[in-house]
Amino acid sequence: MNKIYLLLLLLGTSLFGVDIPTANAELRSFGKSVKLNSKVIQLSNAQQLVTSLVSGHLEKYFVEPGQSVKEGQKIALIESILVSKMTADYISLQKQFISLNKNYEANKKLYDKGMLSMQELNNLNIELDTINSNVSALKSQLNTLGIKTENLKEATGNFTLYAHSSGRVSTLLQPLHTVIREDEALISIIKDQAFYIQSYLPLEYGDVVKVGQKLSVDYNGRTITTHVTQILPELDVKTQRIVVLSSVDEKADNLFINSFVSSTLYFEPNKQYVSVKKSALSFFNNEWVIFMHKEEHADEKNTKIKHDEHEEDAIQYEARVIEIITQDDDYVAVSGIESGEEYVSDKSYYAKSMILKSSLGEHGH
Repeated sequence: MNKIYLLLLLLGTSLFGVDIPTANAELRSFGKSVKLNSKVIQLSNAQQLVTSLVSGHLEKYFVEPGQSVKEGQKIALIESILVSKMTADYISLQKQFISLNKNYEANKKLYDKGMLSMQELNNLNIELDTINSNVSALKSQLNTLGIKTENLKEATGNFTLYAHSSGRVSTLLQPLHTVIREDEALISIIKDQAFYIQSYLPLEYGDVVKVGQKLSVDYNGRTITTHVTQILPELDVKTQRIVVLSSVDEKADNLFINSFVSSTLYFEPNKQYVSVKKSALSFFNNEWVIFMHKEEHADEKNTKIKHDEHEEDAIQYEARVIEIITQDDDYVAVSGIESGEEYVSDKSYYAKSMILKSSLGEHGH
């Protein structure tokens, strides 16, 4: 007991220099809310399999599981005989086109001088168009594979696979130095911002739950705001509850799939209550209370005048017992306080300490 008294005495000496914020109770609109059991999931279309467009030998991965990647980032390197042949053919056809085009221009001059027939010139033009068409077709195929033909100086079998969207690498599906088939999946990527919260709602709320309603999730010490996007038509077999899916719209890093979390579903506001900030609530003597400035009586004022050297005597609080009706993320609807009354809106532990100090007979003397 002496240790507690000493602690409160030491704490009390610093309490009266603290600026304790206050606010006025106000009428606010609230809807019903219900606490739910939920878990973090991803829908099947949130996971992307990155596949190879060509067959070949898997030489290298540029990423590892758990790594965040951006769209267009290098994923893997494959050595492909097909790519080697395509690039060699492209370079060869380009050289043929350049040579044939020079030959065509020279023969056109001969035609202009009457030294070459129209049929011979047309045959050269057809051959030139055929090679040009083959070059264009190969160029289009190589560009599809991500190979820039304008930078192509020599044949290469290197095929680099790129990420098609941003996300996080989930699994490397193929071991290094293995032969990869065309259209075979190499990597699984979980897309960014594709998380959902799957919640289980009691059947009695089936008539009031609607798409768009807010569902607040408590996840590892932080609050994540989601909104209902789907209400599944079938009940969960095990719990016999309605399955509600809500999308995580804000950026939320380090969410783990299948994590079990608690959440609160808020229905549309439909009634006004006197409310206080959540930060004002304190559990005191086994009851929920908020702290108010203690009303002063005439004899108390006279005492303060006699002891004006002890300013702390003029700053006293009382605990007002309240009953919680409903709540949202920031405010609590309560009974036991009138609209407009001033209350301690934050740092209520200072007011609680003053009351405890006073109850032990410490008055600053």
